[in-house]
Amino acid sequence: MAKKKTAKKKTVAKKKKPAVKAKKKTGAKRKSGLTQMTYALSPELQAVVGTGKMTRPEIVKKLWAYIKSKKCQDTKNRRMIVPDKKLCEVIGNKPVDMLKLAGCLNKHIKK
Repeated sequence: MAKKKTAKKKTVAKKKKPAVKAKKKTGAKRKSGLTQMTYALSPELQAVVGTGKMTRPEIVKKLWAYIKSKKCQDTKNRRMIVPDKKLCEVIGNKPVDMLKLAGCLNKHIKK
């Protein structure tokens, strides 16, 4: 009678995953220097935005609120801003692409 050979099962040790370290939250989110700096505005931009000193993100936010309230966006191509009389003094007479709007503000923002 032939002896049966029994194969030994090899046990492979599972690799342990490195423990994920929990990040500590340090309370409030840090603000970059640009969002904290307040700028003086030209009289033309003050007429549109409403106040004399603001941070750059606040200026853009107020400008968009003005554009939407006065319906200065082109009806077919919503990316184009068609200026009215007040906005014309800030961005010029020609329609401006919305991505170039922030570049038009540089002339009216004083450090």
